[in-house]
Amino acid sequence: MSLSGKVAIVTGSGRGLGLSYARELARQGAAVVINDVDATVAGEAVALIEADGGKAAAVVAPVGSTDVARQLVQAAVENFGRLDILVTNAGILRDKSLLKMTDDDFDAVINVHLRGTFTCAREAFAYFKENGIAGRIITIGSPTGQRGNFGQTNYAAAKAGIVGMVRTWALEMKKAGVTANAVIPVAATAMTKTVPYFQKAVEADERGEAMPAFFRHELGFGTADDVSGLVAFLASDEAAGITGQAIGAGGDRLQLWTHPEAAATEYREGGWRYEDLVANFGPLFGGKLQSVGEEFLPLPEDLKPEAQPAAAPVKVG
Repeated sequence: MSLSGKVAIVTGSGRGLGLSYARELARQGAAVVINDVDATVAGEAVALIEADGGKAAAVVAPVGSTDVARQLVQAAVENFGRLDILVTNAGILRDKSLLKMTDDDFDAVINVHLRGTFTCAREAFAYFKENGIAGRIITIGSPTGQRGNFGQTNYAAAKAGIVGMVRTWALEMKKAGVTANAVIPVAATAMTKTVPYFQKAVEADERGEAMPAFFRHELGFGTADDVSGLVAFLASDEAAGITGQAIGAGGDRLQLWTHPEAAATEYREGGWRYEDLVANFGPLFGGKLQSVGEEFLPLPEDLKPEAQPAAAPVKVG
């Protein structure tokens, strides 16, 4: 087992994607600190890992604060003697369009996703550096953070911010031998369950059946287990040379996302005045403007959601 003797923290790991990551890390030999806000759910996750032959302990607390980040690191050290891996998966949704989104809706999502990732990574890196451990920090991003999605101002900001932090940490942590990467999962979750476009895929997964190939291959959409292997790989010694990356996983597809690059560049002696832009922006850049959101192919007839009309390309993030 490639992670034998390692110790991991996985935030938001009582259920869903986080639980899948934690179970895979345990299957690869790591002892795991489970984190959830629900004590019953956290306890069940620990019991499940132990029933699989792994080692686990739980911290029941909402991530976001420095105090909780410290509790998580302390739990790893007190229960298993060290810390090697941090996976920041905890998250919540408060989806609303911009004019309907309240300050509390925005702050709650930013606190859990963005601040929680920041405080936990800071605490883990301090431990790694102090103890000379070439640790692994694996954050969880989203296609929404890469491309945007209607009704998710708060979530998009948090997930885009996480990738920005990863790129910065890759520079700051390099000398210590610590890696930081973002995983961009595309999998059946509580959010995708509500999207009619994915109905047939989610229903198949809930029945314990393989998702149709269209979803798995054409869309790169799959189960939580399709993502967990990437998390375990990035946590391993084999991934020591991989840092500062955003890597997508879903269904049969693996993707390496580019860092933002200029799509087009033009120069003008003396700079660009308003009048110059009015006259030239369209001809120079109009055909090169970047898309927003994700655009999926039309569903095959047999995979269209029930009681839904035939759909044109659908945008979801």
